[in-house]
Amino acid sequence: MTTGNGPTGGSDHGREPEQVDGPGGDLVPAADGDVGALVARIVEEDTGEDGKERRVRLLARLSGALAGSARSAGAAGVAGGRWITDLFTDEIAPRLPIRDAETLSRHHGGLTGEELADALVRNAARATAAVGAAGGALAAVQFTAPPLLLTAPAQIAAETVVVASIEVKLIGELHEVYGRAVTGGPLQRTSGYLVSWAKRRGIDPLQGAESLTVALGAAAKTALRNRLMKLMGRHLTTLGPYLTGAVAGGTLNRAGTLALARAVRTDLRSTGLAGGSPTRPVAPSRMRLLPRSRRD
Repeated sequence: MTTGNGPTGGSDHGREPEQVDGPGGDLVPAADGDVGALVARIVEEDTGEDGKERRVRLLARLSGALAGSARSAGAAGVAGGRWITDLFTDEIAPRLPIRDAETLSRHHGGLTGEELADALVRNAARATAAVGAAGGALAAVQFTAPPLLLTAPAQIAAETVVVASIEVKLIGELHEVYGRAVTGGPLQRTSGYLVSWAKRRGIDPLQGAESLTVALGAAAKTALRNRLMKLMGRHLTTLGPYLTGAVAGGTLNRAGTLALARAVRTDLRSTGLAGGSPTRPVAPSRMRLLPRSRRD
């Protein structure tokens, strides 16, 4: 997970993917190593009309890449959720660009605190809704070409990892806004925000001494896998005929992102400072998730 002054989408950022004529022809397989870069590009894509067609093409290309990766992983790994969990933690999450508080404020016209957090949540909800709409549009194209329906499972996986990426990025940047950024190396920061996303809870720096080096142990990986599988189930709605899936997918994604943000911000308000001046960051040796008693 990258942290710094701006988005980093990979070496091919800004280059249009290959295209093939015909319905669903954008489903051009990409090498497994392109998955992280493709996701980063979709996460940073413009959510307006100008970016709509590019987003559909990138999602289609990602679906092709994931189809090849899933075949390599085997049926057992895919069905049990191990494949998508390992892919997300190893290939995708470490490449998500998390902006620091100063950069976020500069990118949002000098906003700080709650106003800045509101802007981040609005943008993330708009982005996940756009991914749902793009998935529905892609499914509508595939619906007219029955042989391409075989790509549907890969498309669901693609939507899932992109929405999860947008939400993990949002969680990381909300921690920055509230002065609770996780310190340490990339692995430690990634682990912290992944666990926060999986549990739908903010990170509490004031209790316990759980090491981030074991944050993604068996229990945490199980929680992450369950969360990803649940999200995949939600994205089945985008496979509705014609454009019904686009409407349903966009609406459900937006609602899910807003609910996640509300839960995490409630935790962060109890430990952070939402006035623009960050409190001390979360050190690796002091990080654990807020207990349930603190959330009520």
